Amino acid sequence: MKNFVFVLVIAAASVIALEPPAAAEPGVSADTIVIGQWGPQTGPAALWGSVARGTEAYFKMLNDEGGINGRKLKLVIRDDAYMPAKTKAVVKELLDDVKVFAFVGGVGTATGMAVKDLIAEQKAPWVGMATGSSNFYSPPNPYVFALYPQYAGEAAVLAKYTLDTLKKTKIAVLYQNDDYGKEGLKGIESVLSARGLKAVEKVSVEVLDRDLSSQVMKLKASGADAVVLWVLPTHAAIALGAARKVGFSPQWISSSTLSDAPLMYKLTEGAWDGVVFGSFLDLPDSDSPLMAKYREAHKKYTDPAKERWGVFFYAGFAFAEPMVEALKKAGKEPTREGFVKAMETLKDFKGIMGPVTFGPGKRQGMNSVFVSKCEKGKAVKLTDWIEMDK
Repeated sequence: MKNFVFVLVIAAASVIALEPPAAAEPGVSADTIVIGQWGPQTGPAALWGSVARGTEAYFKMLNDEGGINGRKLKLVIRDDAYMPAKTKAVVKELLDDVKVFAFVGGVGTATGMAVKDLIAEQKAPWVGMATGSSNFYSPPNPYVFALYPQYAGEAAVLAKYTLDTLKKTKIAVLYQNDDYGKEGLKGIESVLSARGLKAVEKVSVEVLDRDLSSQVMKLKASGADAVVLWVLPTHAAIALGAARKVGFSPQWISSSTLSDAPLMYKLTEGAWDGVVFGSFLDLPDSDSPLMAKYREAHKKYTDPAKERWGVFFYAGFAFAEPMVEALKKAGKEPTREGFVKAMETLKDFKGIMGPVTFGPGKRQGMNSVFVSKCEKGKAVKLTDWIEMDK
């Protein structure tokens, strides 16, 4: 009988040994959580590439503080050069080969749209894409958490400020010919239409355009006293340079995508002075304890001579802040589904953006901007936080 029992025990042990181990959660090991991010480190939007490098510095800071529930955060960055086809290739690699737990950031509307379904199909959470397109929260996707202020809502805030405070009524729009630019245009036109007005001119640019003289001449011919920019930093610089040559000097208004005042001032050789723009982050010289801490992290984890402190860089901190908070809430054995549930518990979370709230079926987390102005290469706050129309 003893021999029989012994044989049964050995047989059972053999069966257990043959069973495959429980599937590990992608990107999670005993001591690490792997997060993916892409961004334009090269190409026409390379100035926005510092977003990913900001997230990298933020994670280094957190790791030196002990990580998240005993695990360190590892950020894997890929350059997509602001080209949707390349975005798709690098995201597929991050999912299939690197096997990331989740994504954070990711610059661009067209680039993000190229991979949104791919990421969601694999049930990989994605937090804080650097775009305010409505495509990322409407209809809501369980795994996609948008933070950036919605472009149409921000544009409406800027249009109202232009009309009511700046008293400019002949408004023209220079916009990128894709969902990014078109949603900005939509927000401007919605306000103008409600006031019985129309844009005096609407001129589009393509991503690869490098001569905007014809667009600027159309803007000048329209008699516009204000021009709203919803374009790349490079295009904004080209447009202002072309306008200076032909003596066209309207009030320039810009999306928060161009809110790095010192950088834009330098890029435009001073022409950015006086430009009014939307802001979605605390200003660079804010004296808040959190911003002071992040400035120290910039000095410690980058070479300040090569990586300047600015809005695009510390946006990489901001887009990851809610993710980090949810990872803390997800517990010591994080799963993708547990992380999603933790993200849905965030209510009025405050980092260096406006208040962030998610919930079941709610995937646009932030709904506020404020208006700023460039004065001698520095951003100056003109309003308090303004809640956008939902």
